[in-house]
Amino acid sequence: MKKKLYILLALACLCGTLSAQRKFEYRVKAGFNVGGALPIPFPAEIRKIKSYNPTMAFSIEGNIMRRFTDKWALLSGIRLETKGMSTKARVKNYAMTMNVSVGDEPGEISGVFTGMVNTKVRNEYITLPVLVLRELSPRWDLRAGLFFSCLIEGGFDGTAYDGYMREGNPVGTKVGVEAASYDFSSDVRTFNWGGEIGAEFAAYRHLTVYADLTWAFNSLFPKDFKSIGFPMYNVYLNIGFGYVF
Repeated sequence: MKKKLYILLALACLCGTLSAQRKFEYRVKAGFNVGGALPIPFPAEIRKIKSYNPTMAFSIEGNIMRRFTDKWALLSGIRLETKGMSTKARVKNYAMTMNVSVGDEPGEISGVFTGMVNTKVRNEYITLPVLVLRELSPRWDLRAGLFFSCLIEGGFDGTAYDGYMREGNPVGTKVGVEAASYDFSSDVRTFNWGGEIGAEFAAYRHLTVYADLTWAFNSLFPKDFKSIGFPMYNVYLNIGFGYVF
């Protein structure tokens, strides 16, 4: 009798352990970000986008999923990612501060610029996503929630050329600009947060493909940053593959 009791207790413990294990699921993902630091609303100062390059912006992520029911779960983890872009645009009365190397008045100058600008953005973050997951079927799930990012290394710089600067305002003194540079890397905001929504498809038993859209709620630069005359927000689509353990 005692032997049977011990066996029953052992089976009960084993079932409890397996049940607890099923509540948690572990995943790793790798992908790349496509998007940019977007001015919202789109300013009239940017007259034409000449080119756009999403650059090599990779991400790697580890997740823990905690199931509450068969259909609902909480998903969180750590993501190391790069968010970047390179753009070339023609602008008019574009408020900024730049360092003129070739022009009428070499040196740092602030005002409104008309001409061409080539901007490069490359920001590296460590990100904490907190998402609610809804399983639509054994192969499909949707998730939505928030992300919280801490800047590891900031990069925002570029060149201005083939134009002129009006010092101070659009009716200020006209200064010819043949070549100038700007670097606001040290001004990029350390903390970035926003919304995240995505979907994941189980292509095989352990292999998945996914797409996640992230939209920052706070701007790339602090509110007191005046070297660019409009706010910019990180908006990126992350696409890649995942592995479910």
